[in-house]
Amino acid sequence: MRRIGIDVGGTNTDAVLIAGNAVVRSVKAATTTDVTGGILAALAALSRFPEVTERPVDAVMIGTTHFINAVVQGRNLNRVGALRIGLPSGASLPPFCDWPPALADLVRGEVAMVEGGHDYDGRPFMPLDRDAIRAAARRFAAAGLKAVAIAAVFAPIDPSCETEAALIVREAIPDAAITCSHELGRIGLLERENAALMNAALAELARDTVAAFEAAIAASGLAAPLYLTQNDGTVMLAAHAMRQPVLSFASGATNSMRGAAFLSGLADAMVIDVGGTTTDIGQLRHGFPREANGVVEVGGVRTLFRMPDLLSIGLGGGSHVEDGGDRVGPVSVGHRLTQEALIFGGTRLTASDVAVAAGLLELGDRARVAALAPALVRRALARAHAMVEENVDRMKTDAAPLPLIAVGGGAFLIPETVAGISRVVRVPHGDCANAVGAAIAQVSGEIDQVFQGMARAEAVAAATELARERAVAAGAEAGTLQTIEVEDIPLAYLPGNALRVRVRVVGDIAAAGG
Repeated sequence: MRRIGIDVGGTNTDAVLIAGNAVVRSVKAATTTDVTGGILAALAALSRFPEVTERPVDAVMIGTTHFINAVVQGRNLNRVGALRIGLPSGASLPPFCDWPPALADLVRGEVAMVEGGHDYDGRPFMPLDRDAIRAAARRFAAAGLKAVAIAAVFAPIDPSCETEAALIVREAIPDAAITCSHELGRIGLLERENAALMNAALAELARDTVAAFEAAIAASGLAAPLYLTQNDGTVMLAAHAMRQPVLSFASGATNSMRGAAFLSGLADAMVIDVGGTTTDIGQLRHGFPREANGVVEVGGVRTLFRMPDLLSIGLGGGSHVEDGGDRVGPVSVGHRLTQEALIFGGTRLTASDVAVAAGLLELGDRARVAALAPALVRRALARAHAMVEENVDRMKTDAAPLPLIAVGGGAFLIPETVAGISRVVRVPHGDCANAVGAAIAQVSGEIDQVFQGMARAEAVAAATELARERAVAAGAEAGTLQTIEVEDIPLAYLPGNALRVRVRVVGDIAAAGG
């Protein structure tokens, strides 16, 4: 298959064409404020090569930080109607109670809490108050709310209350974007509810962003289906992604990790991705990023859904170098590197200037940094190397040495030897590993559910079938699906051989786009 992968970063928008298992062409374009401008420029640059245009493209995969940036920066968010099903037990900590006040003020529309929900063993502890849900839906409609998040107590065990509530809300607001918490999160009411609220707040932005992406692809003359990359390094059809934008929050970093695995041929390794502003460190297991098992904060909000286990530090090619080289970052010139760095005639000493002076990098005008004191250059590089060693060690899970794959435009800051690392691996096209990761991504389906009254093998088989159905709905070719992760935990406190099963399957994208 011929696939174009695009990754929209804070500084550059990278695009690659992959045919089979080979990178045919790669280009970079400056990221624009409206995002689509950078995509159009990257596609235009890619289309100048005859090997790109000689045959049709089967799919376009885009990874973007657009959605997580909206939450972190508190922009382009719509107001949300929050419906919690769980009274009387769930009243003490209402929706938005643990959000940063400024973000909560932007997103909070109307809040309604009604009776219903299930106990930890799956038994309903209060009848669902359908009349209260109808009244809440009328309030949401009167307030002009078009996005609603529904969370019920222990919905991952039994989602029926959320499902029925969504139907009632749909009657009152036919065009509402409704998010049910059981479709995103795991057991843990507040964190799961937060994920649903955040997803609902991004409904309009997701719709507009996907429409803009599709318009950019059409304007480039491509007639290929659009996929968006997810937090776990896989992709989903754009229509599917539009309903669940939070699943794309960390897609940029995971794209780099998947691209590193593909370009190096290593399935188990540490990966360090050095950009212009930050460095992301993670671990590959079986070719996919290791997932975070605990709560993940996004924009100061505690959430609990599928996210990679990553560590980000303020080190990059545009990092400020200060205090005679003893301090590198976290402040960075970012996309203004070509205006502010010494090697481009600017006045700010950056990590790139130091690397050029040390002969590690060919960029800009080396004569402009010829006067830098060698001692300053040595100290700055030593500081950067110490930051790398310390934080790579923090992300390792055992003492055994592993290879470290260095990717990203700032990979010149990674030393050739790192404590606890067997070898440092540098790969061709490593500066656009993020776009490569997007292009080679597969489609996944995941289920995390409690099963009762079943033998273990039966429960795992049922979970696997549900995961496969989700993968196919997201755009996977059914015949290519394979199970890559199975986790089952007996729940001794529940009756009837209760078992919590989590299964993840992946497969190639369907040839016709779904």
